[in-house]
Amino acid sequence: MDVKILMFGWEFPPHNSGGLGTACLGLTKALARAGVNITFVLPKTVGVNPDFMNILFADTKNVRFRGIETILSAYMTPKSYTTALRYAKRRRGLANTLIEEVYRYGVEARRIAREEDFDIIHAHDWLSFVAGIEAQKESKKPFIAHVHATEFDRTADQGANTRVYEIEKMGLEHSSRVLAVSNLTKQKIVKHYGVEQQKISVVYNGINTEEWQGYATLAKMEALKRSGGKIVLFLGRITIQKGPEYFVRAAKKVLEYEPNTTFIVSGSGDMQEQIMREVAYLGIGDKVLFSGFLRGEELKSMYKVADLYIMPSVSEPFGITPLESIASGVPVIISRQSGVSEILTHALKVDFWDTDELANKIVGVLRHRVLKDTMDENGRKEVESISWDKVAHRCIDTYKKVFNKPKNA
Repeated sequence: MDVKILMFGWEFPPHNSGGLGTACLGLTKALARAGVNITFVLPKTVGVNPDFMNILFADTKNVRFRGIETILSAYMTPKSYTTALRYAKRRRGLANTLIEEVYRYGVEARRIAREEDFDIIHAHDWLSFVAGIEAQKESKKPFIAHVHATEFDRTADQGANTRVYEIEKMGLEHSSRVLAVSNLTKQKIVKHYGVEQQKISVVYNGINTEEWQGYATLAKMEALKRSGGKIVLFLGRITIQKGPEYFVRAAKKVLEYEPNTTFIVSGSGDMQEQIMREVAYLGIGDKVLFSGFLRGEELKSMYKVADLYIMPSVSEPFGITPLESIASGVPVIISRQSGVSEILTHALKVDFWDTDELANKIVGVLRHRVLKDTMDENGRKEVESISWDKVAHRCIDTYKKVFNKPKNA
């Protein structure tokens, strides 16, 4: 499709802290393969230089943009912004609060919109919505709001930040079209933000399975497996949204039946110390390992060494990690409260709060090799059809609708 996209995002591999960056990489590569021209705007220079699209950095290091240096990142909260601001090496020009900084970046988006040649604006999640709106005001071009998570997901419905919610609602109202990563997300947008259903297109995330082929090793984990041990993996941000407490509570129950099992918590987040304390309280400190945040080859190695992957999310708009796990040859148990559960049939599913059911299913997979192998074989076949190329074509269909829409419509 001969169309030029001005895309606003907040993270991009290898400098990402979650699934948003992974989704941006997979989507933009597929769009580029389909002939879409993309200019991807990031709030600061992070050292990425892909050969399939232009990267613009809104800071002083880029000769085309001047006067802004920001400490914003994808999963930042008002509290974490304040902490980052306190330790920032350069504070000149930075706003005092997260919300003010988001609006300051929106002002920069106007300059970008004046200087760039594009047909459609595509912005990912609330941190980019103000930028999308300002670029729309400047250019009068269509604006697409891509929702990967709402404030109700990030807080697990336990006290949404009013200012964040207001920005999300404003972005959705100003947009020409809304992309939601699942029907679960679509229904939340309709319920909480009052957006009409016909304005929202569901575009599931995808995976490039070939990127998860091959084999890498983690020596210590391989030694454990050679001794007959099993490895069960949690991988994601250690936050209320992801349900890490349900993972360790189920681990306690599993160990009563399968004591030669090691549970790995891979990730970082604001609940990390709390989960460590709970592991100690449960008396399973010798069976639970915290690996920290992994990416690249380390991440692939962790998938390869695991026997089973668990995603017990309280509210998961989609969830790319189960696709990565299955592509790596590792069966998964996922929360029914997730978007990915809408498209995966060869995965075991549980309600996030039911740690008894979760423990029973973990034991079942660990004990019954036939079940594990069947899930592995059928799961791999299934994820091969969940490609980023298909996702890109769904986006292109949306681009066509807004690009060809009569100006007086």
